[in-house]
Amino acid sequence: MATKKKKPLQKIKPGVDTIAKQKVSGDSALAFAFGKENYRLLVIGLVVIFVGFLLMIGGGSDDPNVFSEDIFSFRRMTLAPILILAGYIIEIFAIMKKPRD
Repeated sequence: MATKKKKPLQKIKPGVDTIAKQKVSGDSALAFAFGKENYRLLVIGLVVIFVGFLLMIGGGSDDPNVFSEDIFSFRRMTLAPILILAGYIIEIFAIMKKPRD
């Protein structure tokens, strides 16, 4: 019988990061996906969105036969949607921002 020669294992280059090389310490196993600043921006974005929705509510008429012009106010038609859009932009920025190491 002919025996096959086995090729020697290739050495891992020093600059290449692999999962097998990485040692998991107790601290890195509990690392969060975002940094403290990311979470702060996420909360600020949620508050801005919430305020935008709060500005949009109310102003209805008690009597269904009477039309109320309050539904077309600056607060509801312009300010609230701008705040909601700004909140979503803050949220996207908070997610995409790299945390500081």
